[in-house]
Amino acid sequence: MPIIIKEDLPAYEILNKEHIFVVSPHRAVHQDIRPLRIVILNLMPNKTETEVQLMRLLSNTPLQVEVELLQMKSHTAKHTATAYLDAFYKTFDQIKDQKFDGLIVTGAPIENYAFEDVDFWEELCEILEWEKSHVFSVLHICWGAQAALHYFYDIPKYGLKEKKFGIFTHIVEKKDHILMRGFDDVFACPHSRHTEVRTEDIEKVADLEILAQSEEAGPHIIADKSGRRIFITGHFEYDADSLAKEYQRDLDKGLPIQIPLHYFPQDDTKQTPPMRWRTHANQFYSNWLNYFVYQQTPYHIHEIDA
Repeated sequence: MPIIIKEDLPAYEILNKEHIFVVSPHRAVHQDIRPLRIVILNLMPNKTETEVQLMRLLSNTPLQVEVELLQMKSHTAKHTATAYLDAFYKTFDQIKDQKFDGLIVTGAPIENYAFEDVDFWEELCEILEWEKSHVFSVLHICWGAQAALHYFYDIPKYGLKEKKFGIFTHIVEKKDHILMRGFDDVFACPHSRHTEVRTEDIEKVADLEILAQSEEAGPHIIADKSGRRIFITGHFEYDADSLAKEYQRDLDKGLPIQIPLHYFPQDDTKQTPPMRWRTHANQFYSNWLNYFVYQQTPYHIHEIDA
């Protein structure tokens, strides 16, 4: 079913060419359906790429999803033109009086900074506090997950000796959890980060449970007992070539970087890496939208509360 986005957003044409059902707001308002309202706080440098990745996954359900894009007012983007952000993104001040069925907070390549040293940390804290009463279910990704775990539960992040970088095998720990419905017992997902959260810290919090984790990559899918706050440390949304692009980018910058683990066939960077996480990525987002947003969110969106 359709994703509702502006026709002039570059993601509209990209998704349309992939035969993903996208409709304009004008067309959507003439359908007698209340769409799920999802806001994406996009903290990634390549905005368009992340938009397409997430919208592709959000479209894989029979639900109508209306997407709002959010930027940080307190941060000046270095890789995205101001005109683009002004045209397609809102600031928190513009949406803070609205309510949403779901919120996605992306990762950001800033793991090596202390949370309090990030230039938009205070604004992010304001958004995290706002989400309690204005959003029904929230999905925090990678650094976004670490930031939220720190803010809500005082869970620390730890620096790694080398980047956690590659495709890792995960085991489903809570097979009866509805978010894991349809998952194989073992599945793959990409990770790309310089820091980690640890199982022992999460297990100290009674309100949290680890749904899936990896022997190599650690906790991966974490949820609070209500299902209204979910954290993932990996990147289900990544394309097949995302890690290859990151690897080449780091090489070009002269940064110390190893070949992504379990990614290129025979570790040969000239070969095309297969995508081994697409099915579970789609299943995860479909489960989140259906069971934790659509099935539980009030029909009258103004009734969403803490």
